[in-house]
Amino acid sequence: MRTVSSDEIVNAVAKMCVKATCHINQDISGALAGALETEPSEVSKGVLKDLIKNAEIADTKEVPICQDTGMAVFFIEIGQEVIVEGDTLTDAVNKGVAKGYTEGYLRKSVVADPLRRVNTKDNTPAVIYCDFVKGDKIKITFAPKGFGSENKSALKMLNPSDGLDGVIDFVIDTARKAGANPCPPMVLGVGIGGTMDKAAQLAKKALTRDITSRNSDEYYAELEDLLLEKVNLLGIGPQGMGGATTALGVNIEVFPTHIAGLPVAVNVSCHATRHASVII
Repeated sequence: MRTVSSDEIVNAVAKMCVKATCHINQDISGALAGALETEPSEVSKGVLKDLIKNAEIADTKEVPICQDTGMAVFFIEIGQEVIVEGDTLTDAVNKGVAKGYTEGYLRKSVVADPLRRVNTKDNTPAVIYCDFVKGDKIKITFAPKGFGSENKSALKMLNPSDGLDGVIDFVIDTARKAGANPCPPMVLGVGIGGTMDKAAQLAKKALTRDITSRNSDEYYAELEDLLLEKVNLLGIGPQGMGGATTALGVNIEVFPTHIAGLPVAVNVSCHATRHASVII
């Protein structure tokens, strides 16, 4: 067995909070640069240049890419041979979020109750998903999720008879309804299968995968490419200005489901689609 101090987790999470909100990932920066080369609309080219410049300033000055530094979402893989000493893993993650958002001067966007709306003032609590795996390491993936895009996400309980066409229609319709609101070019995380809640979790987790990667199943890899092509034909374009670049990527995650169901969730993300990982 290997022992990990909860303080190590607190400090690692705090650093990730700043890193993910201030430094755009290479897969995204590369996709924005590629879109600039292929975008036919001059107006949209100008928007893409602004997005790239904004990311460069955020990177060099270590300031947030967007004022909405999001609600803190974590996907954690815990080795079965690891013991966390001190605080619980949940408490350590929340302490790390509070430390990172406070010391990093990041906007605190979380309210303690969804109806009474009193700000917690440190961006806690985080949303935490845990998986237990083999080994003696802890992998922590952090995804700050802004709500300009989150609010445009959707879930639908399709009938099995709706099949592939039903899934495609729902994903495209969700992107169409999102329009300019999620700060496109967007990234779409699609979760298919499981239960209602599992599909939503899969869709969120899909956004933590680099858009340069493809689903390991060729069937779904081809579907990712097809959906990206269809979304870009919508003509919404960067920041809703029209053109060929409505989305930078579509990532799909799947899970077995019930014989009577076909849950599908689409988690919409902005052009930045921030995430960071660390292994302890």
